Amino acid sequence: MAVKQTAGRRDLGEFAPKFAELNDDILFGEVWSREEKLSLRDRSLVTVVALMAQGLTDSSFQYHLITAKQNGVTRSEIAEILTHAAFYAGWPKAWAAFRIAKEVWKEEEDEKGGGLFGLGEPNVAFAQYFVGKSYLKMLTTEGVPVANVTFEPGCRNNWHIHRADRGGGQILLCTSGRGWYQEWGEEARELHPGDVVTISAGVKHWHGAAKDSWFTHLAIEVPGEKTSNEWLEPVTDEQYQILK
Repeated sequence: MAVKQTAGRRDLGEFAPKFAELNDDILFGEVWSREEKLSLRDRSLVTVVALMAQGLTDSSFQYHLITAKQNGVTRSEIAEILTHAAFYAGWPKAWAAFRIAKEVWKEEEDEKGGGLFGLGEPNVAFAQYFVGKSYLKMLTTEGVPVANVTFEPGCRNNWHIHRADRGGGQILLCTSGRGWYQEWGEEARELHPGDVVTISAGVKHWHGAAKDSWFTHLAIEVPGEKTSNEWLEPVTDEQYQILK
């Protein structure tokens, strides 16, 4: 798919129309768009390192960091990339690059804190039902129980079922990060802040974080009669790794 870019014509269209044309139509319209040769993610990595090596940590560097993040480069990956490049490009250049990268990935640092309600404590009591590390903060146990649950990148709970003779189930209110929800036999649903998931009693399902993002949701227990949770098998790596 062609990468659409208009910055050249917007900023230099009158002053340097040929340069603007080459920037928008050739560099981005053709070179960046050859995804069958090199993915957008990999092109972002090459561009970021090339700009850092030249010490060009200006607005264009920030733009390409933002683009790298949009193309799937994670906070931990960019930190490792800039650290590696520092040995070849120079330590001061890496310092300058990190200052901008921290701002671009600042949202992920905030998300790590557990969203609006804080991270809580390691979810030790239910750790056996999770792949990866999760955190739990009970917001209330009176009336309708509400918990703030945070998953580290790659963490997910096992397949499970909310049982009830009448009523029951659970509602998830997504507050930060990116995650997944899947019912047995159905396609996985990608989750973002503001998404709501209503889980009926008796439905086999799982939920958790994306591979490259922390994820937090509120878990609200729906009142019912004789409610319980039935924990089942883990979500296998094969099932999970096919998700983006």
